[in-house]
Amino acid sequence: MDKYTGKRLDGRYEIQELVGVGGMAYVYRAYDTIDDRTVAIKILKDEFLGNEEFIRRFKNESKAIAVLSHPNIVKVFDVSFGDRIQYIVEEYIDGITLKDYLSQQGAVKWKEAIHFTIQILRALQHAHEKGIVHRDIKPQNIMLLQDGTIKVTDFGIARFSRSETRTMTGKTIGSVHYIAPEQARGDVADEKADIYSVGVMLYEMLTGRLPFEADNAVSVAIMQLQADPKPPREINPDIPEGLEEITMKAMQKETSQRYQSASEMLHDIEEFRRNPSISFQYKYFVDEKPTKYIDAIHTVKNPEPPAYNDNYEYEEVSEKGPKKKSVAPLVITGIAVAFLIVAIALGISALLHGCEADEETEFYLEDLTGQMYNDVVNDPQFTGNIVFEKEEVHSDGDEPIGMIVDQNPKGGMSVRIGSTVTLVVNAGGEMAEVPDVSNYLSADAESTLINNDFVPNLIEIADDTVEEGRVIRTDPAAHSSYAKGATVNVYVSSGPSDTTVTVPSNLIGLPLETARQVLVDAGLSVGQTSPRDDTGQEEGIIVDCYPLPGTKVDEGTAVDLTYSSGKESEKQLDVTVDLPTDVTYDLPLKAYIDGTLVQEEVVNPTYGGTYHLTFQGTGSQELTIELDGAKYRVYTLDFSAGTVTQTESYPFVPEVVSSEPPVSEPPASSDDPLQQFPITPTDD
Repeated sequence: MDKYTGKRLDGRYEIQELVGVGGMAYVYRAYDTIDDRTVAIKILKDEFLGNEEFIRRFKNESKAIAVLSHPNIVKVFDVSFGDRIQYIVEEYIDGITLKDYLSQQGAVKWKEAIHFTIQILRALQHAHEKGIVHRDIKPQNIMLLQDGTIKVTDFGIARFSRSETRTMTGKTIGSVHYIAPEQARGDVADEKADIYSVGVMLYEMLTGRLPFEADNAVSVAIMQLQADPKPPREINPDIPEGLEEITMKAMQKETSQRYQSASEMLHDIEEFRRNPSISFQYKYFVDEKPTKYIDAIHTVKNPEPPAYNDNYEYEEVSEKGPKKKSVAPLVITGIAVAFLIVAIALGISALLHGCEADEETEFYLEDLTGQMYNDVVNDPQFTGNIVFEKEEVHSDGDEPIGMIVDQNPKGGMSVRIGSTVTLVVNAGGEMAEVPDVSNYLSADAESTLINNDFVPNLIEIADDTVEEGRVIRTDPAAHSSYAKGATVNVYVSSGPSDTTVTVPSNLIGLPLETARQVLVDAGLSVGQTSPRDDTGQEEGIIVDCYPLPGTKVDEGTAVDLTYSSGKESEKQLDVTVDLPTDVTYDLPLKAYIDGTLVQEEVVNPTYGGTYHLTFQGTGSQELTIELDGAKYRVYTLDFSAGTVTQTESYPFVPEVVSSEPPVSEPPASSDDPLQQFPITPTDD
């Protein structure tokens, strides 16, 4: 057992079990004793507690999600950044990843694919409106609940697009199968990069395969840049033409030809849903010549592209003579950086640089410009191979503080192991104090920060104490020393948070355990659960709730659930037995239900012509009445229908009684001996 399981954090969160391990954090399922709900807690690994860059990235995740509030995005409930432990408390998702679902199902029906895609796009639309780009959209980061609800997770490499638009290479590049071409090149990655990734996922859902697959990540990355995917309808002819057009438009390599926003793609999908036979007539120029292959690292003698088969798996092109070590003059530095990082992570750096030198004495040095200094010096691939020296320069340009703007020696060459590499790092412009703009109107705060040579980035968040439109705080905080020209996040109140939620309308008819999860997902809790008989429903099905579905209640409100016990309740039936009319004495009466004696009485027809009995039960049962030991009447008792039906009747035969008085004989005299011994007369 690890050191957190079974412990309680801050006297509130009871850690139950470890459910996952990420690159920076452990993920636990825990119980929130105050809000009475199950939560997920991400705890930063101990080895990163002293690393300012990792802590910054860990905080960035919580900061990114904290400004988001959407039913298709995982919720953040709480954060804690102490000296000894740092954690984020999130909504606990009880489901599977979309990747697991696709692995089980293969291709899914196109209606199901657009159902999932619409939810993902709505989540991204909300995030993009808040200035946040996810940058790692892939099925592994999409959770699927039992009711078909989608939850987008893991904003760990998300960035506020208005304050930082340069892509972060290295660990922040998403899976090579889903990244946009501009991410692979190291170019600016904005909202349209997320759209490309959605297009790849839609392609995978519709066809059951990825658009680009190869033996290694480098080949896949090259294909993302240069190859055209096989049209989905060639793989699955059942895909409607309009949906194929939507998929291919989302996957355009040129961002100008791609959907420009999530809302634009949603619009086309809604048009398609209304008319599945629609054709958008999206046509793109395709060069008749095969796509040319540019080796990102080497110049080869054969200028022709490598052959690739129908699955777009690149095959090695044979060439005569030794490979050259020089870098191709047409190489784009960002491509080399992205490919190298992916390849090194897979342990195939030798494939990239093709170095013929002794691997034990030389190390291939990539171009590190554009990366963040802390990411590079903490990358394990350099440990024991390169010694870094840091040289800071002050710049008023667009580069963020901490970015490598130059290096010596340059990248794209092999160096001796143990060589010293000087990294020139942007330390920002001239330092200045961040003004205190708390409670300012947002426009006034912007003007004040601009006048102090800072770049304001407005972020709206709910606040119950600060008036709508006024500043809550800044990051960095007021009076902090910060580089001029740097971006200051300004948190502006959007007014009190709406803590009311609606009781889900689909509760009635759900199984009990599913209803529990639906309530938790809606931000509510489960109150009393009680069974009810005679509902006509299967056992465990919800038949009623309070408050009623559709009612607006406060977040966290307990909802009482009534479910079917699967049993019928007993009903009462009255039976009237007609008694014989010609009997004036007591008669024993016995009642049998399905052959079992249940009642025994003494009746007398003299005092009334009928006798009433009452029975309780369920279903259909047979009642037999006996009078004076003889079968008299038979009835069918249908408790479900509430009916009594006489099915058999037998006559009652009363006892025969003589009406003449008995003959009296005189008593024998004791003096007469013959009378003492009477003689029976005979025929003689």
